[in-house]
Amino acid sequence: MRSALCTIAVTCALASAPTAALTIACGKIFDAEQAKLLGPHTIEITDGRISALKSGASAGADVDHRTQVCLPGLIDLHTHISNLEAGPASYTEGFRLNPGDYALRGALNAKRTLRAGFTTIRDLGDVDGASIAVRDAINQGIAEGPRIYTAGKSIATTGGHADASNGRNRSLAGQPGPQDGVINGPEQAYAAVRYRYKEGADLIKITATGGVLSYAKNGLNPQFSQEEANAIVAAAKDYGLAVAAHAHGKEGMRRAILAGVTSIEHGSYMDPDIYPLMKEHGTWLVPTLLAGDWVGAKANEFPPIVAAKARVIGPLLTANFKRAYQAGVQIAFGTDTGVSPHGQNAREFKLMVDAGMPAAIAIQSATHNAALVLGLSADIGSLSAGHYADIVVVNGDPLADITELQKPVMTYKAGVAYAPL
Repeated sequence: MRSALCTIAVTCALASAPTAALTIACGKIFDAEQAKLLGPHTIEITDGRISALKSGASAGADVDHRTQVCLPGLIDLHTHISNLEAGPASYTEGFRLNPGDYALRGALNAKRTLRAGFTTIRDLGDVDGASIAVRDAINQGIAEGPRIYTAGKSIATTGGHADASNGRNRSLAGQPGPQDGVINGPEQAYAAVRYRYKEGADLIKITATGGVLSYAKNGLNPQFSQEEANAIVAAAKDYGLAVAAHAHGKEGMRRAILAGVTSIEHGSYMDPDIYPLMKEHGTWLVPTLLAGDWVGAKANEFPPIVAAKARVIGPLLTANFKRAYQAGVQIAFGTDTGVSPHGQNAREFKLMVDAGMPAAIAIQSATHNAALVLGLSADIGSLSAGHYADIVVVNGDPLADITELQKPVMTYKAGVAYAPL
């Protein structure tokens, strides 16, 4: 029988291949579908997938986690892997950094994310295709990180939240168009989606309203007409791509929901008129409480036009999250990491629990629910036969103390072990 710690050596080899067969004994496991802890189990792994889940923790297992809790690998549906945490430098580095800089930074952030217990992420907006490059490097075995499903460049309207030329002087602003993710009108909306497909995006991200950190006064106004939002979703559907919609203001999120987006990100000013609409259309809320908490604490470091928005957003996100949960809106886990530091994604859980969500449901939102949003519930999000052997191990009971998820003792991705940094 090997100890859990002896697998640390495995993690030193970049992109280790899954072992042909492995057994892991767990003191408890988290049943993500039922959102509850079960007793001792042994996980049998073959070629990176769970081949069997057996009751009882075998003393003869290859890896001994019999005093610990095993959960499905965590999933974060809202990250920006090529960003560092938001701060003053965020508004100048675009004039200094090259695509390679962003990609290398993204590779380090991906490593931090995986070793913090997150085996799958969505990336919702990058610079120069950096997240696509990092995703491909991980898939090719030349970088270490979670499975990445990326939107590439977010799609905005002129002057919108994802228009990178905001705040620049006229000689530098240029006239970004669909190739740059900036559209005006349904025809350009189709073109922007097709460019993202051409570049290798896994999904589409739109900025349906203004935002907090963009260099613009209004963070609430709707930024796509209904026709533009409809066109983006229709074009995405043609290519088999889901659409995630950044939205703070009510009217912008209403248009996005009616257009058929899969998820609303943030939802700060959502209200009782929107909750039944989301339930009717099966739209998910990805609340990103950590982003609000982070920018609120750092507000004084931002330009004044941004600071005014940053100071108010955290309490709004929390209040809406609580109301939406009570109203029965579908909620899936996302942090907007890249606003906050990479590797601290699990801090979101405590914010969710503090806002009134039971710990078991918060964990379910980052496993079973998040897998449903991605359309990957047959592969990830559960410790079930046939699923990838994505497992995060913690010492204590996360239902009693949700902060246990901030300190994993080991993470397995497809059966390969990664020790925390």
